[in-house]
Amino acid sequence: MQKQVNFRSFKQKVRHNKKAFKKYLGKIEKDPPPGLDKMAEKIDAEVWQEVDCLSCANCCKSMTPTFTKTDIKRISAHLGMTQEAFVDKWLVYEKTDKDWVNKKQPCQFLNLDDNKCSIYEVRPADCAGFPHLKKKKMVEYIHVHQQNVEYCPATYRMVEKMMERIYI
Repeated sequence: MQKQVNFRSFKQKVRHNKKAFKKYLGKIEKDPPPGLDKMAEKIDAEVWQEVDCLSCANCCKSMTPTFTKTDIKRISAHLGMTQEAFVDKWLVYEKTDKDWVNKKQPCQFLNLDDNKCSIYEVRPADCAGFPHLKKKKMVEYIHVHQQNVEYCPATYRMVEKMMERIYI
């Protein structure tokens, strides 16, 4: 059964376990156990039975997705804006990563009253895939999970479950 995220408790657990979780994921990345991808699929299903994203929305409050050209075209059309107007109003180009990202946080499309996305049906691909728990080749996303473990209770819970099943 899904539970509301107790954000204060989550932050305390992160402070206490972040280094160990990141180290654990680093070991998994260097020496992936057999069946890792199948295990990730199973754990993903379990995690979403437990974690209620709408009670958290920390990703939308403290992170920014990257916006692809396709995202920009789709979202600007949905909003009835030109792509240029959309970019000028909401995005900034990060030269180091060569990515379009939000100018501010929380995300301009997050409704803070109910933690719902106002453009959910056309949201960026990065948002639609977040937190990327069951990618086909999980080992290629370990670096993403190492980052997300401190922002996303679902990622945190995934790593907890991995640690219960894969001893290294």
